[in-house]
Parts: sequence; C-alpha cells; structure tokens
Amino acid sequence: MEITSSNIKLKPRRKTSHKGQNGIVTVIGGSEDYVGAPALVGMSALAVLRSGADLVHVIAPEKTAWAINCIAPDIITHKLPGRHFSFVHVKRTLELIKHADVVVIGNGITLTPGEIKFVKEIIKRANKPLVIDAAALRITRIQDVKNAVLLPHAGELETLLKNSKLTGASVQKTLGTNILVKKGHPRTEIISKRAIAINKTGHAGMTHGGTGDVLAGIIAALIAQGNEPYIAACAATYVNGKTAESLSKELGFGYLASDFISALPRVLKKFQHYSQSLK
Repeated sequence: MEITSSNIKLKPRRKTSHKGQNGIVTVIGGSEDYVGAPALVGMSALAVLRSGADLVHVIAPEKTAWAINCIAPDIITHKLPGRHFSFVHVKRTLELIKHADVVVIGNGITLTPGEIKFVKEIIKRANKPLVIDAAALRITRIQDVKNAVLLPHAGELETLLKNSKLTGASVQKTLGTNILVKKGHPRTEIISKRAIAINKTGHAGMTHGGTGDVLAGIIAALIAQGNEPYIAACAATYVNGKTAESLSKELGFGYLASDFISALPRVLKKFQHYSQSLK
C-alpha cells in the first residue's frame, strides 16, 4: 500500500480534554561529547509538541539538559548527574518515565560502556511503547523488544539485522508487536507483522542532520495521542516528507531540521480534528 493523504486517519481529539490527556512523551538522549546532540534531542522533543501532544519531558545528562533548555524553554528536562548516562541512572529514569505514554530513546547517545548497559536496561524494563532511534538501534535485537517502533536508516538497518541474525527477507515475520520503519529516499517502508506501507513523500534535502530526530518525535506524539503504532508511523513518515517538500519550494536544498518545527503543524493540521462526542 502506498500512503496517501486519503488513507491517513488519525484519532480525533476530545473537545473537553485537559492538559496531559492528549499524550505525554519522554525523550531519553543527549551527551556532552556531541556538540549537536542537545539540538537533535531538542528537535525530537519539539516535534512532539508541534505534533499535538500535551507534554514532553527530556531525560539527559545535566549539562546537556541545561543546553536543551536554552534551545527550547517549552521542554521539561530532568538533569541526571554526570557527563553520560550510566547504569546508576536506571532506577531514577524508570521513575521518571512512569507517567509517560511513549518513550523515545537513542538520539544523541554516544554508547560508552556505561551507556550501553543503561540503554539496554531501560529498553528491557520500560514497559512502555518505545520509539528506538539512532545509537540505540546499534545495540538492539528485534527479538528482545516489544511494542517498539524502530527507525533505522540504511547503515543502522544493516547493524540491526546483523545483531538480530536476520535478513531483509526474514525480518517481517519476526517483528511481533514491533514496527520497522526503513528510512530512505525516494521511498520509506513501514513494516508490521501483517502489512507493509510505502511512503514516497520527501525531498533530497532531508539528508540534513536532525530530520530523522523530527520523525521520531512525530511518531511518538501520534502514538501518545492514542493512534496505533503502525498508523502513527505511516502518518508521520508521510507528514515529515510533505513538510520537506513544502520547505524545498521556498528554500531549495537549504532548509534545516529546525525549519521543520514551525512548518510541521501547517502540514499535519489537515489530518487533525475533534471528536463529535463531548465525552
């Protein structure tokens, strides 16, 4: 199935909803080693808000978290002591994600030995729908996760399949409750255990760093608002690509991931609507 605007059906919002009832997302990521990491984590978090979720929290090493606050004061950050995530942060992190509807993990993480242990333990014990991206994909086996959306580009996919001892031909039948989004241009494949959708929206300028982080945020926000992960992934890839197409008309190849944040709602609003019921 090719994704088009006519087959995107998102869950409507209640007119009487209160703060927090339209989704809470927690993003776990960032490090001091990558200067751009706070910005990338911030892109993912801001995309959550711009996609209609009510609240977004970021859990990050303390200096990284302060940098994220400077980039975007709308984001609530939780500052863990130290330069990197480590196993000693697991207990506190599990407490912080208790009220999240969805957890995004991987963006801007450097994968020190301590961070590898931390990421694996959070993925194992989160007991939440997950969006697994970036560095976290390099240490994940598909068979070890559930209720997760995995977002690899071509290089990350190769590592993910190798870790999982799978081939591209065999991966679908092993997904279980997971969704695999094989990012690429001119097509992205969204694969569940029972279906495959093809997205052909997008633009060659999406090679700029951070556009994938925006996609992770959109998917998380749509899941947090009550959409099934497969539906959320299909809608998000379509909308992310359409946003790039819109920006390219004005800026050519010169648009940045940060430009998506303001342009995104204008594309997504077409698919957002209120429930007819007041309940």
